[in-house]
Amino acid sequence: MTDKTTTAETAVDLKARAAAFPAAPGVYMFRDSRGRIIYVGKAVSLKARASSYFSGEKDIKTSFLVKKAANIEAILTQSEYEALVLENTLIKKHSPRYNINLKDGKSYPVIKISAEQFPRVFRTRRIIRDGSEYYGPYPNVKAVDVYIDLIHRLYPLRRCKILRRREKPCLYHHIERCPAPCTGAVDEAEYGKHIRRIKNLLAGRSGTFRRELEKQMRAAADELNFEHAAKLRDALKSLEMVDSETALMDFQEKSRDYIDFAASGRYVVFAVMQMRGGKVIDRQIFSSEYAGTPAEALPEFLLQYYSESGRERPESLLLSTPPDPLIERFFSENDGVCPQILMPESKRDKSIAAMVQQNAGAELDRIIKEEGDIPALQELKSLLLLPKVPRRIEGFDIAQLHGKHAAASLISFLDGKPDKAGYRHYRIRSTGGAIDDFKSIAEAVARRYQRLVNENKTLPDLILVDGGRGQVSSALKILKLLELDEKISLIGLAKREEEIWLPHSSEPVRLPAGHPSLRILQHVRDETHRFATTHSRRLRSKDLILSTLESVPGIGPSKSAKLLTSYKSLDGIYQHSIEDIAKTAGIADSVAETVHEFLGRTLESREKAKEARE
Repeated sequence: MTDKTTTAETAVDLKARAAAFPAAPGVYMFRDSRGRIIYVGKAVSLKARASSYFSGEKDIKTSFLVKKAANIEAILTQSEYEALVLENTLIKKHSPRYNINLKDGKSYPVIKISAEQFPRVFRTRRIIRDGSEYYGPYPNVKAVDVYIDLIHRLYPLRRCKILRRREKPCLYHHIERCPAPCTGAVDEAEYGKHIRRIKNLLAGRSGTFRRELEKQMRAAADELNFEHAAKLRDALKSLEMVDSETALMDFQEKSRDYIDFAASGRYVVFAVMQMRGGKVIDRQIFSSEYAGTPAEALPEFLLQYYSESGRERPESLLLSTPPDPLIERFFSENDGVCPQILMPESKRDKSIAAMVQQNAGAELDRIIKEEGDIPALQELKSLLLLPKVPRRIEGFDIAQLHGKHAAASLISFLDGKPDKAGYRHYRIRSTGGAIDDFKSIAEAVARRYQRLVNENKTLPDLILVDGGRGQVSSALKILKLLELDEKISLIGLAKREEEIWLPHSSEPVRLPAGHPSLRILQHVRDETHRFATTHSRRLRSKDLILSTLESVPGIGPSKSAKLLTSYKSLDGIYQHSIEDIAKTAGIADSVAETVHEFLGRTLESREKAKEARE
């Protein structure tokens, strides 16, 4: 027996052990073949909970856990509450692979003004209750770094982590980036003026600061100092980004934590938003493989999160589910603040709670896109009554502009994640320039699956077309002609209401927003649309370049195509010599010189227009 698999005899033995557990509260532990604890759970009835892992139809995460297990043990407790506390203790001690893992926490950076006689201003992810002031959090790290660099250039501050008395100042003083408080060159009152201006800036009162930057940028441009003007322009962009991400604020001084989670398959993601002094001071994301049920996940997370050393407890804890009496008891019997556990009721609280759920869901989507989601595909099979789990899904979409450059995109997903080796484009030929999505879908489906049949290649489990009943009907006619309608399942996903259309159905299937199976279908549809639009845009760009070249006297469609094929872009053509252009296009040097001059003017005009937009 290896660590990866469990023999049938071991599975039977585990089931027998679980059945022998008493119907009493306690903690159960799964161990692998090396004796390591891989999962810890609590139960009101050890016998019922442990036996559930070995009876009935199991989801993939339960099957996976059972396959990894070589032994199961139990520890009896006097009550469910004692089981809860013991479970938390064992999880912290052993860090089981398939329990929630807080080590994967992610936190957005904040800007800190340190509580010192001569404060420092810098970016950090750690918030320490030492009297310092914090601003943020800010999701855009790059913009924050540009912002802080700008602050240091406009308001010189000390850079050293520890302020020591020095005879001579450091290099930063000589380049006018530090006022050298270490040498006594600046007093506390003068230094404090800079700090007050920075606090106003970080608090969102940036109007005066912005006008000063714009004035300096115009002055630099007038002096032809374009490099400095560009830096100031970038600084203004960063200021706009940071201002747009300014922390949520309200007028409630009460400390609050908002916590919610999203789960799919073997993954669970928790999001925490902390509000102190009327504003958000931190947002954290924790993701983990998890073998328990969604109902078990939240209490386990809360105990781990708030029993960590140094973790501040809020006055109010707002959760998406009704409070668990055992959690309330845990808070009341342990040192520290005992938060009031509530569900969001006010408009303000519901708005923040929705943002927390959105953060958890977005991180779960990212994980699923990277790792795939077999359980969601298994559920999709059940919901849509498909003949098999749709491990291979192929999606189609049509993109065009007023009938020109009509193109179909085909994308392929395997186990819930993109398989880019299977991506294809089809230039639509059957519509003759007319706008006809139904005819376009039919052509693309016909070309794709006629080829697969001819070459005897593997067929997908499911076809998804971007659209509703009409698009599905068009694709189905082709599958019937190819005698594939019994071999490949077909659905459509309509954008407006996210309705799932099945062949021969008069009504669509509607899944709740955020449903794991719907997330996968949306991911396929959105990726198909992105791929189609990108290709259509590329074709339109090529058309525009050809028309630009053809406007030069002596350059027709044939010579334009030669230049574009050889040099790829207008800029690529312009970078070559007049002799190269003449030779490639088969034109006289005088015509090539005209082309070169024309492109120079065109590219310069475009660059100026781009700078004006920026």
